[in-house]
This record gives sequence, structure tokens and C-alpha cells, in this order.
Amino acid sequence: MSSSVAVPAPTSGEERRRRRTALVGGSLGNLVEWYDWFVYASFAIYFADSFFPGDNPTTQLMNTAGIFAVGFLMRPVGGWILGRAADRHGRKSALTLTVTMMSVAALLIAVAPTYGQAGYFGALVLLLARLLQGMSIGGEYAASATYLTEASARNRRGLGSSFQYVSMTCGQLLGLGVLITLQHTLTTAQLESWGWRIPFLLGALFAVVVFWLRRRLQETDAFREQPSGEDAHDDGARGTLRALWQYRRQAGLVMALTLGGTVAYYTYTTYLTKYLVGSAGMEKTTATLVSFTALALFAVLQPFAGMLSDRIGRRPLLITFAVGCTVGTYPIMTALGSASSYWSALGLSLLALVIITGYTSINAAVKAELFPTRVRALGVALPYAIANALFGGTAEYVALWFKNSGHETMFFWYVSGCALISLVTYVLMPDTRDAALSRAEADADAAAASGTGTGGGPGEGAGPAGKPVETVR
Repeated sequence: MSSSVAVPAPTSGEERRRRRTALVGGSLGNLVEWYDWFVYASFAIYFADSFFPGDNPTTQLMNTAGIFAVGFLMRPVGGWILGRAADRHGRKSALTLTVTMMSVAALLIAVAPTYGQAGYFGALVLLLARLLQGMSIGGEYAASATYLTEASARNRRGLGSSFQYVSMTCGQLLGLGVLITLQHTLTTAQLESWGWRIPFLLGALFAVVVFWLRRRLQETDAFREQPSGEDAHDDGARGTLRALWQYRRQAGLVMALTLGGTVAYYTYTTYLTKYLVGSAGMEKTTATLVSFTALALFAVLQPFAGMLSDRIGRRPLLITFAVGCTVGTYPIMTALGSASSYWSALGLSLLALVIITGYTSINAAVKAELFPTRVRALGVALPYAIANALFGGTAEYVALWFKNSGHETMFFWYVSGCALISLVTYVLMPDTRDAALSRAEADADAAAASGTGTGGGPGEGAGPAGKPVETVR
């Protein structure tokens, strides 16, 4: 007999309110997390020489990009620690912890001393803050992806999970908005002297507000209904590497399907402004406005693509992205490198971001749908964070390295090659849209399969995607 926790069935009105609250709470927290993460890249052009003196701007940017990449190296650590916490103690507790860590990291950057004040000690503070941010964001991605997917209705999981990139992009837009505001209110000298600290102070304050909001979130039914006690299915293995090893094939899929998406995303977001300034010769303010406008429209696209995946499946969107990125990166990046106006750069940037939407809008749902509840957060977090550490976090550094060595176009082929690897993965993997993530969904599948109208025991059903149903045994 199952000893799972009984989850009261809410009324339809209560359920809608609960889902809306979960969507807002999960999304706003994710927004602040990614605001703090991306604002570093957005303001690097202003504070690079504060920590790394020298006469070569590209070298200074490479040093700050190196610290940006180092932050990604901590994402697997954060994914492991916080993913384990989310699987063992709940999604809500992990979400609260990640935003606390991000607030502390943002405050450290805001008060870090410059090279002129304390030598390379300031760079060390910057490095420590980025390591803490890396741990936080490594856990945030998995916790929010899992929470938004589990908290959404089964036939709207693509839509619900799309808000992860809506909030992620809005976080970046907020950072760019702050940058544009400061560019128009402060001189370049003021920005380079002290103005770059303002966005990090704001990030620390935003995180405090989100901490309060996340404390009010409800845990998802999929987590609360898990069995506990003597009858639990391997209860002590929840969120452990031993449990994840049983799903190593799914973990490998997460890494492979992330590869192309993360490289393309960071190429056309964090690196885009620097590329327009350094390669196209565009003014900083114009390049920033291009990025802001393109990302605003990109955010609007995410829910529509998520809804489309709920109707036709996840694989068609993923395959469309990978084909477009594989064949389109070289011509788009080449054209961007010679873009001479705001409108031409905006049009090309939008074209690239429309292609990437096939990945960004649904990748959270796809990854969550591959794993059972007892290891879902860790299964999403660790392989995703490893792929990001190896490829996403280094994309900007690799681009600058090719540029500094005089072979900038080789980076375009690098992005295409990563997308091609993911394309093979998308073609071979199953569609995850119909996976059962909770006992109620598994029972509905069992009832439909038997044709009796009543479900079997918990975990006995199997949706077309199959394997995640084990989560509720």
C-alpha cells in the first residue's frame, strides 16, 4: 500500500490561482537571477579596465570574459548541490536559497575595489562573486525549470516552461534598460569610474524582494505526492548521483540537446553587443539599443512557441532550430559584422533569435519531462550545467580568441558545428510532450489505456513518453 502524501484536489478556481501564483513567483525570481548574471556581461565594456589595466581593450575584455566563463565552471557544482536539495527538500526551498546566494554575489561585485585601490585583490573579489553566482544560477535553472514544468497543466507545460526564457530574457532586458538609462544620464568617464556599480546594487535589492515572494510559493503536487517512509521507493536515493546514474542516457541527452542551444544563445545575446562594437564598428549606445529591441521581441515569441509545442510536440521545434542554426550562422554573423545601421543589425539579430526560439521556448520542459520526480531537478541541473560550463560560458571567450588571432570567421563555423551535433540528437530522441510527471497524470494514462475510465495504482500508467512515470511509484 502506498504511503504517499495525500494531495487535496483543488477546485478549478483555486487551481488556476495557484498556477498563476507559481508562474509569477517562479518567473520573477528567475528574472532577478538572470538580471544579476547578465548585467556582468552588459557592463564589462565599462569596468574591464578598472580591474585589468593595460592598453589593449580586447585583452581586457578577454580577462573579464574569462571570469565570466569561470562562473560557468561552478554551475555544475551548484547544479549538483541545489539540484539534490530540490529533489530531497522541495523545489521551493531550493528556489529561495538560489536567490539569496545571488543577492550576496551582486553585493560583492558592487563593492569590489578597483586595481588602483587594491591591486588584483579587486579582481579576486570579482572572481569569488562570479563563482557564487555560478553556483546560484546552476541551481536556479534546474529548480525553476522543474518548478514551472511541474506547476503547469499537462497540456500547457510547453507554455508554462517557456516563461523561464521569458523571465531570463526580461532579466537581461532589465539589465540593458539600466545600461541605456545610465548611458543617457552619466558620462562615459562616470560610467567607467563608478556608474557601473549601480546595476549590481540594484540587483542585490531586487533579490531581497524576490526572496520574500518565493517564501510564499506552494510546493508542486508532483513533489508533495512522493511516497515517504518505509514504503517509499528508494527514498534515500532521491537527488543522488547514484539515482541519476540509472538515467545516464537521459542525462547524456540533456548535454547533447543543450550544446547547440547554449552556444547559439550566448552568441546572439551576451556576445552580440561586443561583436557589433568591435567588429561592425557600431557605437556602444546603438549596439546596446539593437540588443535591447531584439531581445524584447524575442521574449514575446517564447509563449507562442511554447503553445505550439503543446499542440505539435517538442521535436519539430528543436529540429527547426538546429537546422536553421547549422546553415544560418555563417551568413548571419558575416552580415552582422558589416552592418552599418541600426535597422540592418536589428533585422539580422531578430532573424537569429527567431531561429533560437525553437530551442529556448521549450528546452526546460523537454529536460524535465525526461526524468522521474525523485531525480528530476538533479537530472536537469547537472548535465545542463556541465554543457553550459564547457560550451555556453566559453562561447564569448572563444569568439574573442578567434578575433584576437585574426580568424574571427572560424567562430561562426564553431557555432554551426555545435548546432549540428544537437540536430542529430533531436532527430534520434523521442518526443517528451506526453510524459506523465505526476501520479494523477499516470493514473489518467492507465485509465485511458485500460478503457475502464478508472486508473490503476499509482505509477502503473504510462504515457507515450513512458519513463518519467516511475517518479510516482
